[in-house]
Amino acid sequence: MTTNRMCSAPAQPCRSRRRAGREGSTSILFAVLIPVLLGVVGLALDMGNIFLAQNKLQAAVDAGALAGSLQLPYDPNMTKGIVDDAVRTMVDKNFDGAVVDAIDPGQQIRSVCVHATAEVPTLLMNLFGFASNTLRANACAGFNNLEVVFVIDNSGSMKGSPINNTKEAAVDLVDLLFPEGAHPSMKVGLVPFRGKVHIKAGVDGQPDGCRNADGSVNNGIHPDFMSMYWALPSSYRRQIPEDTCSSIPPVQELTDDKNIIVNAINRQDANGEASGTVISEGIKWGREVLTPEPPYTQGSSNKKFRKIIILLTDGDTEDGKCGGSYRATYDPNTYWTNAYYGMGDDKSHCENGGALNQAMLDEAQLAKNLGIEIFSIRFGSSDNTDVSLMKQVASSKPGTDDHYYDAPSAYDIPDIFKQIGKQLGWRLLN
Repeated sequence: MTTNRMCSAPAQPCRSRRRAGREGSTSILFAVLIPVLLGVVGLALDMGNIFLAQNKLQAAVDAGALAGSLQLPYDPNMTKGIVDDAVRTMVDKNFDGAVVDAIDPGQQIRSVCVHATAEVPTLLMNLFGFASNTLRANACAGFNNLEVVFVIDNSGSMKGSPINNTKEAAVDLVDLLFPEGAHPSMKVGLVPFRGKVHIKAGVDGQPDGCRNADGSVNNGIHPDFMSMYWALPSSYRRQIPEDTCSSIPPVQELTDDKNIIVNAINRQDANGEASGTVISEGIKWGREVLTPEPPYTQGSSNKKFRKIIILLTDGDTEDGKCGGSYRATYDPNTYWTNAYYGMGDDKSHCENGGALNQAMLDEAQLAKNLGIEIFSIRFGSSDNTDVSLMKQVASSKPGTDDHYYDAPSAYDIPDIFKQIGKQLGWRLLN
């Protein structure tokens, strides 16, 4: 029998030639693919660089628009160069090489729009015929979609320069929010407070007058305390006024009518019979004014609206139990007509750590839980405990006091309102 030797050793050179052919084809394929792969990598790098640069440019333009909007209180018509300088400085700080092409008043009232470009170097995109590596970004920022409530201490210690400077500062801020000849998307309200708050007739289904902390009508000295009242010498009774409400200006609900809110602000004078200072009641009714649910319904339910309380008080919660020059020497007294005594509560007082201070913190937290920002201003001198309370009330960012302001004198109040006005413009509108 013969043996088939066709696959024996003499055939080995044939396989070597086939392998050599395949290796040659692979080398040619790699030679063709390498430029393609390099091109793909280059394009990917170009696209990545452009993506990152576009984001960086947009962030720079956003920051520029916000910086410009902060200067609108000082350059409302953008004619003084203050807004322009702020925009260009901020854009250049965040993107070296970006070119600010235009800075214009926005279509919305009290806003600024910024348009900028930047050239991004690329590796291969121009070679492949892509039209341009010029990036563009636009942003607008300013005052709009705002609902602001002034919560202002009207107690007797605010009489004179403090309340007058506060009124002037508040009217100036309203002028910023409502420029002449324009109708922006915003509303403003006012809550004057002392030891209680004055509500107009019909708002909550009750007659005109002040309200107790439980919502009932305040009628001065509560019936439960009248036996104490009649036990006082007549000379003391004559020092307890029957009416500590009518001299408190009533709450002004949110309105977009500039004349109405300016007139309401100017009615404050801190005159009339006192009932102490219960800050929690001011904050509570400020929240009520801003929310769309009854008793006040003028607030928007649209989440695009930024809701603000600007709280100013010249000191501590005061109900006659705190000591100092305002301490009452007999009970009952004029403080016993406030929102807590008025509902029969003679256990909630204002000493450090007391119930009225806690009520202030609780009311502030309720407002914050609803998305309301609180700017707090402490006017005059106060101890560390009360400064701390006002800082806790404020909606400051963690690690900052950016929503808390200290006004040592009445003459500091206008500038503080301007600073708050600047923060109200810190808002991108597109």
